[in-house]
Amino acid sequence: MDYNGEIVKGSVEESGVLHLVLSRAPVNSAGESFFMEVGHYFEIAKHDPDVKAIVLSSTFPKYFSAGLDLKEAKLDKEGEDPARKAIRMRQHVLDWQEPISNIESCDKPVIVATAGIAYGLAVDICCAADIRYASSDTVFSIKEVDIGIAADIGTLSRLTKIIGNESLARELAYTARPFSAEEAVKMGFVSRTFASHEEVVQAALTTARIIASKSPVAVMGTKHLLNHARDHTTADSLSYTALWNAAMTQTEDVKQAFQAFLKKSKPRFSKL
Repeated sequence: MDYNGEIVKGSVEESGVLHLVLSRAPVNSAGESFFMEVGHYFEIAKHDPDVKAIVLSSTFPKYFSAGLDLKEAKLDKEGEDPARKAIRMRQHVLDWQEPISNIESCDKPVIVATAGIAYGLAVDICCAADIRYASSDTVFSIKEVDIGIAADIGTLSRLTKIIGNESLARELAYTARPFSAEEAVKMGFVSRTFASHEEVVQAALTTARIIASKSPVAVMGTKHLLNHARDHTTADSLSYTALWNAAMTQTEDVKQAFQAFLKKSKPRFSKL
């Protein structure tokens, strides 16, 4: 499938890794076309049997994303009825939430490799991803309060669940203060840091290739069950996991994995 648009450039390796690169000059600022294109390609990837894992990075070493494109954020209509404006604005926010949520709901694990400025939308994207890597020069900020709004694309819904520290999440959201890659590791927002843009992208691709070598049934199930566990009680999660694996352990992938283990060879799994 073709993953090359005006903003997102991508290709699928033979390994099954899809590398998507944000390429909106000069700083990957986000307007409607940015949101729609990102969401579109993650929806395609979800149903592409050739894709087993996804890496998302930026073509610009100093900017993962500078956040919202303020030139495209003028949403007022003169003389509009307040209730009708509220209805329209609500739908607008929902329409922009969906593309980022497509990252989370995509069946394939998503690794985000950040470098440089990662403000506003960049944090939303990271929160929706499975694995977050950063170059040592990455600077994050939940920037929305500085433009007079509450972050509404996903950070406030996801960040506390990721870092497990409500006090810190609130501090960052209320103040918009920048935080470094080093601090992001300490709080558990990113799992690893690397010296440069090139190194963080290569590390993300390496991890993605390892994931892509595993059973796609097992990987998809693992992501699905982890997301379910996050949003449900332990008892509900255990019950649901039992039901899920009652079906999914019937896959031929289990047989392939055992045979490969006994033969000390690499298993070959069918596409989803």
